[in-house]
Amino acid sequence: MKLNSFDKVKQLTEEMVAIPSINKEPGGESAVARYIQDFYMSLPYFQAHPEQVKCFQTKNDFVVRHSTLAYVKGTKGNSNRTVILIGHIDTVGVDDFGTIREYAFRCEELPAKLRETFVLPQEVIDDIESGEYLFGRGALDMKSGVAGHMYLIQYFSEHPEELDGNLLAIGECDEEDNSKGIITALDLLEELKEKEHFEYVACINADYSTNYAPGDENRYIYYGSIGKLLPCFAVFGKEAHVGQAFSALDPNLVLANITRKMSLNTDLCDIAQGEVAIPPISLKQMDTKGPYTVQTALTAFGYYNFFTHGWNPSIVLEKSKQMAVEAFDETVEYLNAQYKRFCELSKVDFHQLPWKTRVYTWSEFYNELAAVHGEAFKKAIHEFTVKLHEDDPELDLRLFGLRVVQEAWKWSEDKSPAVVVFFGSIFSARIEMTGRTAKEKALLDAVESAIEVVRPEAQRQIKTRMFYPYISDSSFMAVCDDTLAIQALETNMPQYGVKYTHPVDKIRQIDVPVVNIGTFGRDGHMLTERVDMRQTFQNVPNITYEAVKRLLSRAIPPYAERPCQNAQNAPSTKRKTHKRNHRENHLLFRVKGEKYGYTASYSRFW
Repeated sequence: MKLNSFDKVKQLTEEMVAIPSINKEPGGESAVARYIQDFYMSLPYFQAHPEQVKCFQTKNDFVVRHSTLAYVKGTKGNSNRTVILIGHIDTVGVDDFGTIREYAFRCEELPAKLRETFVLPQEVIDDIESGEYLFGRGALDMKSGVAGHMYLIQYFSEHPEELDGNLLAIGECDEEDNSKGIITALDLLEELKEKEHFEYVACINADYSTNYAPGDENRYIYYGSIGKLLPCFAVFGKEAHVGQAFSALDPNLVLANITRKMSLNTDLCDIAQGEVAIPPISLKQMDTKGPYTVQTALTAFGYYNFFTHGWNPSIVLEKSKQMAVEAFDETVEYLNAQYKRFCELSKVDFHQLPWKTRVYTWSEFYNELAAVHGEAFKKAIHEFTVKLHEDDPELDLRLFGLRVVQEAWKWSEDKSPAVVVFFGSIFSARIEMTGRTAKEKALLDAVESAIEVVRPEAQRQIKTRMFYPYISDSSFMAVCDDTLAIQALETNMPQYGVKYTHPVDKIRQIDVPVVNIGTFGRDGHMLTERVDMRQTFQNVPNITYEAVKRLLSRAIPPYAERPCQNAQNAPSTKRKTHKRNHRENHLLFRVKGEKYGYTASYSRFW
């Protein structure tokens, strides 16, 4: 059955875009959450079941903002299986719109205003003239995805007899910063698990996607999700007057070399299931010096986005530390070479400079100081961290970590130059879909089948990939890494336990496979942000609808009892025991539909 979702999803999208909800700006995110709540409460189903809609405030947040959750109970059977739909309602800012800021939220008026105000690339002009794209801040990322979920909740509230199970949707705030919306929602999901006996079987996100390169006209669905860590480097140098420059070790120079080693270094690309993560890139590089003086800087600070597919926090930390060691080595070698040349030019004797490579992880640095100073150090650092958070709750999470490291540096008796590597941001966990569990296989099969149903009328080539390539709240739906790997995050994050705590235990209570059946368009986070209306308003809701029906129309038997599909090349032996290192212990099957230009790739275990 084909759902005629286009007009309704378009209407909901335009109405939500018209409500500015820039992350952390007062009132905006809550206004969209209440719009969604009002929409649900206007439906007869929720008027009869008002307890199944909840607009809730984020916890441990310095901004008052809300998210909205609603669920429909199916009547086809008595199953407790529940599919979770998620999508975020906040957006990035609109400073890039300059003098036409207010038009960022007016979908119909914006295209003409853009042409009138800016020199636009031809691709943007072509998309405007095609009439196939809707412009506006948040139209692509990702209010149109939330609108699609609202439409589906409405549909299933009118047709609960199609579901043997339950459908739950969350429109969450704060995805663009610290994910407090989805983190708060975890508590509600756990409560519903106890109260309603929900058995969560899958999560479908509707976050945005785009073409991979100019000319790429494919539309994408993504299993799993990329992981993201933020290795930070606090570089402590040796100060000197600029007239004695070779007496200094400039932390900016060390940090510049770290950037050269880290930024876009393809040796740091994480490859899993044949897909390559974008290499790290610098997001901040600065020193901490205040007003101008002729003293060299004391401390420099930088951090780098680090995407993962298969690497856990321990591996990322190890690789980041190694880059710092190599950068420090090369800095010392460079300084000695330059000083030697300077001595030759000045006709003075050359003596090797005293600098030695000295690099710590935060846990190594902390433990070394604790071994020297004992409980006094531990108590002082904890009290400093707590007071810093109480005094300045809005302090940036990354700068907060730096402040704690700088406080610890005061306790160091050895003031020779050093680098301390730590994690500085929230943990977006990688989620890898391999088909190794019954839930994963059920989701893979449901989505594949849904695509095949929709494909003949889609007028688009639809392809699947194994990792959603952007940071998203999907990362809070499962944990792929083991306890030791997570501990490496906890013990190497100075903010941990006070400013931020990764809710591992809560996530493990949910622990579902994820897929991103999301919006499609171009120029996310740009002033020319626009959404492909046919794909997003029609195809995406229909694919999601078909996937949900398949997930909630029959029981999911244990993996061993399920017949294997697409297994013409499968070995005849019994299924082997799955080992953690799936890259060495799985058979990867590629299912191709050449007629439609479609390729699905995922793992089968035997």
